[in-house]
Amino acid sequence: MFGAERAKEHLKTQAEVMPFHAIRLSKHVMFWLVALGIGVVAGGAAVLFRLAIEALQSFFYGPYDALNFHTYASTLPWYWIVLIPTIGGIVVGLIFHFLTPDGRVRSVADVIEATALKDGRLELKEGIASAIASWITLSTGGSAGREGPVVHIAGMLASKVSDWLNVHGVTARDLTGCAVAAAVSASFNAPLAGALFALEVILRHFAIHAFAPIVVASAAGTVVNRLVFGDVTEFNLPMASSLEFYVELPAFLLLGIICGLVAVVLMKAIFFADDIGTLIQTKLAIPRWVRPAIAGLMLGGIATQFPVIIGVGYETTFAALSGDLLLHEAMIFAVLKVIAVAITMSGRMGGGVFSPSLMVGALTGLSFGLIATGFFPEVSGEGALYALAGMGAVSAAVLGAPISTTLIVFEMTGDWQTGLAVMVAVSLSTAISSRYVDHSFFLTLLERRNVHLAAGPQTYLLALFSNKSVMVPLLEVEDKHWDMVEKGLYVSERGTLEGAIPLFERTGARYVPVVRLSGENESVEIVGVLYHLDALKAYNKALAATAAEEHS
Repeated sequence: MFGAERAKEHLKTQAEVMPFHAIRLSKHVMFWLVALGIGVVAGGAAVLFRLAIEALQSFFYGPYDALNFHTYASTLPWYWIVLIPTIGGIVVGLIFHFLTPDGRVRSVADVIEATALKDGRLELKEGIASAIASWITLSTGGSAGREGPVVHIAGMLASKVSDWLNVHGVTARDLTGCAVAAAVSASFNAPLAGALFALEVILRHFAIHAFAPIVVASAAGTVVNRLVFGDVTEFNLPMASSLEFYVELPAFLLLGIICGLVAVVLMKAIFFADDIGTLIQTKLAIPRWVRPAIAGLMLGGIATQFPVIIGVGYETTFAALSGDLLLHEAMIFAVLKVIAVAITMSGRMGGGVFSPSLMVGALTGLSFGLIATGFFPEVSGEGALYALAGMGAVSAAVLGAPISTTLIVFEMTGDWQTGLAVMVAVSLSTAISSRYVDHSFFLTLLERRNVHLAAGPQTYLLALFSNKSVMVPLLEVEDKHWDMVEKGLYVSERGTLEGAIPLFERTGARYVPVVRLSGENESVEIVGVLYHLDALKAYNKALAATAAEEHS
């Protein structure tokens, strides 16, 4: 009897548990189907964006060929080379002036911010304006890349899907990761790198629950790319690689250090140029729509002598990877590309930084390789091998994504023989650059906007809680509350715990009044009190939820 009763109890338990597991499995399958759908759509958007750039570029510059674009552009009249980016700058300036409140392009940094702080929600009107502006910039000679706009377009698609499905939190963030993975893989025909880019750069964790749907979406994006462009790599290297790894290892270590410093110079140049541009614009009262036009004019002037700065720069990148440039050409082109990217970004035009960092890295690596093989020809491999390692090292440092960038380099070139050299160079470059910037170009850009994501959730989670949401409302205000306000011991109801916690730690107060500041000429109103313990409880709950998500 005892055995029969246990058997019945076991069957009853199984009957109760199985539907629960079935429901969970059903939810997973449904989410994977959504991931597949969003992967197809985001991949299609990335492919259409690329085709749109090629079409408009062909209209301005003639028949489009990515690997001969700079050569063809050099045959155009000088005034046309100057006029095209200037016209593009004027149009971009007008778009941002009328469609954005701040005249700023939206890019990867905004997707990272939205994923961390806004449930993956992005501005629609400003995002569409940025996509159109980036399309025009890249088509008319702006020195930038297409991955930034593509990632942001994918983020907008995920934001709309999250609204339609009414999902928030981890689900919305995972949808953003799926869309970004598909867009990156479709843009560069790099499925492995697309998936890891979404995890490493956008979500900034490698949770198991996010891995499967993101891989599904990334694969879908790659299929879309290959249906349109075929199963080909972005850079088809004409030579087989050879590497005496153990002998040349110190050289690739040194290259990684140099590339890390070059990446820092590239990022700092962009930020410095942006500060100078803002200062000049303010001092001279230049309308903000004119700023991109001035940048376009400057780019056109440089391009009359050095057309290699125009656009994404695949022709020059391929020439560096093939070893078809002389030492002085590689060095000069690298310097000019840094200047051109700084002008484009500081001019508030559109585009991203990934493709330019590939070009700068390839040129840096080739320059180093030509010098190294010149000094030690008997123990050195091809100089172009250093270009490949340099390409990965600089771009990894700029993106703050050593894993996904290493894979992107492999998948864009189809060359896996130099994997160890690339990994060594990438590891050193990211270690060096992170000492001088906040981990990456994107996180540093957010820090400049006072959005503190670089230090991790223990820092930015405080900004998610408004003082008003955590305070205890006051039914009766006492004199002691006003005494604290007069001493400066208070917080605004519009503020967040990011400002309140340091006040508690500095003063040792158990609580502080929360005030409403209506206006300059209106009286201050005390609406509640914020207890230190309540603030810590809210913070601890958010940390626990974040840890659970990242380790699930």
